[in-house]
Amino acid sequence: MTLFDSPAFEGHEGVHAFFDEKTGLKCIIAVHSTARGPAAGGCRMWPFPSADAALEDALRLSRAMSYKNAMADLELGGGKAVIIGDSRTMKTPALFEAFGRAVEDVGGKYWTAEDVGVSPADLMHARKTTRYVAGLTGHAAASGDPSPVTAEGVFRGVTLGVRRALNRDLDGVTVAIQGVGHVGAYLAEKLHAAGAKLIITDVNQDALREVADKTGAKIVPPHAIFDAEAEVFAPCALGGAINIDTLPKLKAKVIAGGANNQLAEPEIGAAVYERGMLYMPDYVINGGGIINVAGEIRALDRGEAFDPAWVEMKLGRLMETLAEVLDRSKSEHRPTHEVANEMAKARISLAAEQKKAAA
Repeated sequence: MTLFDSPAFEGHEGVHAFFDEKTGLKCIIAVHSTARGPAAGGCRMWPFPSADAALEDALRLSRAMSYKNAMADLELGGGKAVIIGDSRTMKTPALFEAFGRAVEDVGGKYWTAEDVGVSPADLMHARKTTRYVAGLTGHAAASGDPSPVTAEGVFRGVTLGVRRALNRDLDGVTVAIQGVGHVGAYLAEKLHAAGAKLIITDVNQDALREVADKTGAKIVPPHAIFDAEAEVFAPCALGGAINIDTLPKLKAKVIAGGANNQLAEPEIGAAVYERGMLYMPDYVINGGGIINVAGEIRALDRGEAFDPAWVEMKLGRLMETLAEVLDRSKSEHRPTHEVANEMAKARISLAAEQKKAAA
């Protein structure tokens, strides 16, 4: 299958591949849309089994960022970067400086931030060679780690989903969390404080023990999280958690988590709906982090200090949008992911038309 034939390509404006022999950098930057503004999305470092797998991930994540930014009502388009490599053994300051040069070569059409395998400390090195980096610390416009804001949005989304599907609050509700990295760990603490009971899993045993010590969560092996007796399933690891093999195992009434691309295939969303489960579309519920990053980009462009009140306003509006998705799904008898996709595409198309008319 060629690049243009890939189902994930879907009209990408640009796909850029970079190689730096000195540092070993192998990087793909995908820009899906700049209709609403410069593309923005994190950089993921992962030991992909092939370049094709890395490209497919970049395309899917980039497209999801276009939808995410549109649903968060941000003046940003969608883009994503992936670095092929093991983040545990291959990171160097020079590699991220080379990555910064790659971002700079895209000419301001893409702003990067952290994602799986990449930290704000890594991006400080990228910032030496490009200005198009957000999610950092140490300056007036800095927004810092976006993970807590992502977790806050997911927490509010879980609360909304439980209210809609179960007609109750979180006290006593069991939530199964797949992945307790930055977002999953923050989410676990928020859920615990609200009275929820937790079942957790992760490949990182230290992270599991830390979260369990703080929240009293029950730890299970990765494969067992799908069989957990829980009202809510919260995918907070890599994408594709909901698939043809795992869906039949789930007992949850609500699927609401921080991971991107939670549905392995679009058809899985329809199957979730037919089973009477409430799916909170991932790129809506987990939009808090990119709102935080957008606050930094906004402050940098204006030469102002970061404004937490602006972020809170946008996060509140995002939850209103999530509620609208649920309302339309119920009234139109359609899966939530279909409704969300339609809304996001409409917002992007309108922006593209307005941009064209103004040209």
